[in-house]
Amino acid sequence: MQNVPLLTDRSALIRNRHRASDGFLRDIARDELLDRLSLVNREFKSPLIVGPAPPIVPNAKQIEDSETLDVTTNSNDLAIHFMALHWANDPVGQIIQSARALQPDGLFQAVCLGGQTLNELRICLAQAESEVTGGLSPRIAPMGEIRDLGALLQRAGLALPVADNITIRTSYQDAFHLMHDLRKFGETNALNARLRHPTKRAIFDRCNQIYAETFAEGSKIIATFEFLFLSGWAPSADQPKPLRPGSATSRLADALKTTEKPLRD
Repeated sequence: MQNVPLLTDRSALIRNRHRASDGFLRDIARDELLDRLSLVNREFKSPLIVGPAPPIVPNAKQIEDSETLDVTTNSNDLAIHFMALHWANDPVGQIIQSARALQPDGLFQAVCLGGQTLNELRICLAQAESEVTGGLSPRIAPMGEIRDLGALLQRAGLALPVADNITIRTSYQDAFHLMHDLRKFGETNALNARLRHPTKRAIFDRCNQIYAETFAEGSKIIATFEFLFLSGWAPSADQPKPLRPGSATSRLADALKTTEKPLRD
């Protein structure tokens, strides 16, 4: 990490979170996460939650998503990383540390914002700033894509990895109301490379104009939020293992009661 530029200014992120008053993003993330947990036929007795989560599961130990997590090896049967990976300077390190806390056959779950989040605002801010100042500055975090974050589960040594997503499209009166909500969510700019002086009002005014011209439905503007969900299990000797390629003893065509047709060269 010493030679890698930091993505997130941790002090700014904490300050943003302290000013937050929750909102629907965390509610959606919590409800969707609980839906996925309900499909797991297991009672978790020692859950761990990493990040700024509302109450999710009872009797959970909750810790900050700091660079070094306050975890104890093999101490939890469930670890939830909640709405924080998109701000992590080292996402795979966060997953590895969370996995280290798991007992054998313990479950890791994570939810974070994905790469489609705020793509409309990202485009409008970039165009507005370029027109007004002739340059660009970092304003919205570069959030991960589902295929990239899914691969991190395997890098972290978790078994049976699964990644899925949902996309929510919301409507706002204008870009200023959207940015007000982002402040309420604690999701405003905490990038380490951000400008350290106030942004010209003309940039936001032009952004609002571009937004209304480009991403409006009726009298409202549209904002996209993508939620990524990750799941994996701490390795255990009694977990099911995938079969070796070519080890099948019956044909798929027979199971489907259909005729197999060879592909043409």
